[in-house]
Amino acid sequence: MYRPLADEIRPTSLDEVVGQEHILGKNGLLRRIIDSGTIPNMIFYGPSGSGKTTVANIIALKSGRALHKLNATTAGTADIKNIIAELDTLMTPNGVLLYLDEIQYFNKKQQQSLLEFIENGKITLIASTTENPYFYVYNAILSRSTVFEFKALTARSVLPAVLRAVRLMEEREGLPAELEEGVAEHIASACGGDVRKAVNSVELLFSSSERTADAIRIRLEDAKALSQRSAMRYDREGDSHYDIISALQKSIRGSDPDAALHYLARLLEAGDLISPCRRLLVIAAEDIGLAYPQAVAVVKACVDAALQLGLPEARIPLAEAAVLLATAPKSNAACLAIDAAMEDIRKGRSGDVPRELQNVHADSAGQERGQNYKYPHDYPGHWVKQQYLPNEIKNARYYEYGDNKTEQAAKKYWDLIKNGGQEA
Repeated sequence: MYRPLADEIRPTSLDEVVGQEHILGKNGLLRRIIDSGTIPNMIFYGPSGSGKTTVANIIALKSGRALHKLNATTAGTADIKNIIAELDTLMTPNGVLLYLDEIQYFNKKQQQSLLEFIENGKITLIASTTENPYFYVYNAILSRSTVFEFKALTARSVLPAVLRAVRLMEEREGLPAELEEGVAEHIASACGGDVRKAVNSVELLFSSSERTADAIRIRLEDAKALSQRSAMRYDREGDSHYDIISALQKSIRGSDPDAALHYLARLLEAGDLISPCRRLLVIAAEDIGLAYPQAVAVVKACVDAALQLGLPEARIPLAEAAVLLATAPKSNAACLAIDAAMEDIRKGRSGDVPRELQNVHADSAGQERGQNYKYPHDYPGHWVKQQYLPNEIKNARYYEYGDNKTEQAAKKYWDLIKNGGQEA
């Protein structure tokens, strides 16, 4: 019977697991917990192919408990009931270790059905998810579990698994492999930190490569063709989408054009045109703001051009927008100002619009009252001292001039006007 190489190569001990040194290293917390033999409820959070299922299998072997595996994408409440029915029988003398993959696909009711048995220890839950558990896992489950984050593996960590996969395939085929220089390293770097992808690539290369009586020749060109776009970790509905969008904005805010282009490229390579267009417009207003007010107009023109062109040409105006924003002076003064004003409104800090500013209208007696509104254009410098805020918050200050050339020039101008020609 055919057995996938990725399953055959799966480690059976913690020492064989690649990467995850932060939790499985010599003094890693998860390693110490596993070695202690006392297994708590745990949630493994991290990208595909990072070792979550492998570690769960190793824990099951060491625990001596009956192991049940469910995948929440296909399992339902009936599957949980079947496991519960086995409790307190000869089949499960030490309780059940339940490995629940993709727990985020279980609804609240399904997750709740496990609570009683997790609480009394009859079921020890090890759940895994590729999404942030604090958003997708029911709070009562979270409160009874310890969360461990599995990180995407580096190419250096994946390389030993690639070389081991090559050796296993040589044994299967009964022929040595002749790898062109750089093949193993390319597979390790192109898998996007997913060991399963890397091992599958090795298996496919062996099945499709040129064979002679003496060897299997594996070419770098074939490895590159096989791994095209495989390093991409992107899901428009998942955490990775929001992580990349966040990284794009923070890179521009941090004035790093190279990082901005990197994250923009990741979005565009995934075929996502709308997200960067929207985010670049937000950045122009939120992070560049009044330090370079024309940025919004320029970025809007770039976005319009990108949407009209479509990919791949759209990359050019969007790259121009990203570099412009990353290298532009920064100010969030207007953003802070409107947030502060809205916070006051939410807290009920408001009042009647001053009579001088109200629209001219008749009072209840049918007689028009004098407004005493002073028309600024009738005064020198087009300004006259006048109260505009309601009496209750007449001294509120929301906007503080940013420390950039544009806003400081405006500040200097108004300081001269409002102080009668004298600098403040």
